[in-house]
Amino acid sequence: MRYFVKLSYNGTKFHGWQIQSNAHSIQEDLNNAFSILIGEKIKLYGSGRTDTGVHAKEMYAHFDTSNLINCNILVNKLNLFLCRDIVIFSIFNVDEKFHARFDAISRTYEYIISNYKNPFNYNFAYNYRGFLDFDLMNTASELLILNKDFASFSKYSLSKSTICNVTYARWYNDGKDWIFKIKSNRFLRNMVRSIVGTLILVGQRKISVDDFRNIIEKKDRSYAGPSAPAHALYLLKIDYPNNINEK
Repeated sequence: MRYFVKLSYNGTKFHGWQIQSNAHSIQEDLNNAFSILIGEKIKLYGSGRTDTGVHAKEMYAHFDTSNLINCNILVNKLNLFLCRDIVIFSIFNVDEKFHARFDAISRTYEYIISNYKNPFNYNFAYNYRGFLDFDLMNTASELLILNKDFASFSKYSLSKSTICNVTYARWYNDGKDWIFKIKSNRFLRNMVRSIVGTLILVGQRKISVDDFRNIIEKKDRSYAGPSAPAHALYLLKIDYPNNINEK
């Protein structure tokens, strides 16, 4: 049987989602916990692969098991077993062909910039005290929706395709912080942080909106700005067909 898992995590202490031979990952912790509590070797497949230090407010994964499980009891046991940086919200049965990654329709990320000193969010927002023109940054952000090829914002040669369908990209103020929200059918590795880092250059008026357009058209990462720090980036939401994730 195949099960879906809805979870969230603080990525500060992890080297990303994916299992690595020489680093601590979220997937490794989850595989170990599920395997011990279910009583057979379990491997979880995530809806995405967040990088080192990146957080997830909403993440999904699936796993297969030959054992019948009580989902509510397993959720409770997992939350007692796992470290405090990972929380399991729910587990539910899905069709055996349904895949957490490949069946996702869209993913939404947010990036948080704080312009004031706060000792309680230094691991969760980019503390930037300088001037940023967010009107210019939003004008530049509109170009992301018109573009399809995001090679300029991807690490070299890591993706077979650099085509993404961005449907939303905008900065807004929630009353205390500036938040960049971006939605797409898929994201390339380091894509959001590269975009944010380059938009910050626009906000600093170090490059123009036309320069930002030219960077996109170059399709070369070396022309874009530096990647923004990972600790302020969140995987916010994942959408699936028929609202399967809203069970």
